[in-house]
Amino acid sequence: MFTGLIREIATVKKYQNNILTIQSKHTAKLGDSIAINGVCLTVIKLHSDGFSLELADETRSIIDESKIRGRVHMEPAMMMHDRFEGHIVQGHVDCIGTVSQITPRENATDFTVTVDKKYITYIIPKGSITIDGISLTVNDVGTDTFRLTIIPHTLKETLMKHYTVGTKLNIETDVFARYIDHILSHRYTKKGMSWDDIDTLQMSY
Repeated sequence: MFTGLIREIATVKKYQNNILTIQSKHTAKLGDSIAINGVCLTVIKLHSDGFSLELADETRSIIDESKIRGRVHMEPAMMMHDRFEGHIVQGHVDCIGTVSQITPRENATDFTVTVDKKYITYIIPKGSITIDGISLTVNDVGTDTFRLTIIPHTLKETLMKHYTVGTKLNIETDVFARYIDHILSHRYTKKGMSWDDIDTLQMSY
């Protein structure tokens, strides 16, 4: 599990045959889980200046290759004694979004992101979302877009300051929204909702 707080801007040294080699100050151990631009990967080899991770075919089929080149956001998995900040991040990318608009504000910058309409269900106004591994808050949600307001500190400390219209983004939606949607859709698809079901749901709040 991760928190969506970037610990380091690392550098991709090489990507070949599903193996991603990262130059980083972080001292990793074999088997560690590390998120690279929001993608949870496993350390399979250590180097004097970093480590190597392996990408499964499923991962490669979802992410955009631009997310495993150049400089990348890096976050080691959360430890039990760590302070919990950000929000619960699994490192499981749901889809690729695209920056469709950037609007400077007086003390922040708005980013509008376009995604496939089927993922909007899991993107909630004032809820949490992970963009390239960064824990952020959603402001507004449209039919196939959502808006983020990014404060100067976040721009300074992440790669978002380099994003332009057209930049591809690894997106992980809210884990609780996915769970609830999955439970409800599978629970009521076949038999429909009875009054007893509705009463049970109401009593749970």
